[in-house]
Amino acid sequence: MRTQRQVVDYALQRRALLREVYAGHVGTYEVCDASSYLKTAARYHGEATEQLCPICRREFLTQVHYIYGDELKQSAGQARSRAELAKLATSLREFQVYVVEVCRGCSWNHLVEQFLLGTAGAPAPEDVTTGSLPASPGRAATA
Repeated sequence: MRTQRQVVDYALQRRALLREVYAGHVGTYEVCDASSYLKTAARYHGEATEQLCPICRREFLTQVHYIYGDELKQSAGQARSRAELAKLATSLREFQVYVVEVCRGCSWNHLVEQFLLGTAGAPAPEDVTTGSLPASPGRAATA
């Protein structure tokens, strides 16, 4: 998404946790604890991936996008599809998105990334008359 910013990737944390599971220091019962709400959100709002579950290695993972922000009011905390995120990104000033991967088979789940969306970080529109960007305070406009 073109307005995506302030991205936090949790790949290193995920890798470290999986290393602990494979070494036997953390039990699968501790990491395969997706709630029924998360599994339902994965079923109806999730985006299927081609990545196999790192725990059971039988099911493909599903990514669920949760949204939070002041402008969302009662919609905060809901799971949304990528198409819905794109629409919201053009109509709301700013909101936070959390991406969670879920295995609907063994209940593995992990936060994959988080980022901001919305119009607040969008680049300034081009000046329609001259086809150039508006002048910034420290720069003179060229004609």
